[in-house]
Amino acid sequence: MAEKYDYEKLLEEAYAQLPKEIFESRRFEIPKTISFIEGKKTVVQNFKEIADILNRDVKHILKFFLRELATAGEIEGTRAVFKGQFSNYVLNDIVKRYANLYVICPECKKPDTKIVREGRFLFLVCEACGAKTPIKPL
Repeated sequence: MAEKYDYEKLLEEAYAQLPKEIFESRRFEIPKTISFIEGKKTVVQNFKEIADILNRDVKHILKFFLRELATAGEIEGTRAVFKGQFSNYVLNDIVKRYANLYVICPECKKPDTKIVREGRFLFLVCEACGAKTPIKPL
């Protein structure tokens, strides 16, 4: 005769195998830029801090900003300097778009992701739910 399985026991075993991050209820907030205009340049003072919060390489975020703003720019220490005058609203909108494309998982909506290259393709791999979504390279 077949063994009788206890549903509750099997469910507990399944939960025990899931990553601990799934059960954390910390709230992820997209960081806001702290910027000022200096002559014909815009300086984002907390650019490195934004990269740290989003858990992405500063160069990757800079490349996205440069493409979105259609301008030149560079990293100076912990800040980014862009040629041209851009409002804080525009800069915050770019951070939000970056987070939605390259940080937040499209399946579970959690920010626990990393970018993985497989051959010529880039994927957003979620460490919380295991989803693997193709993304466009910059």
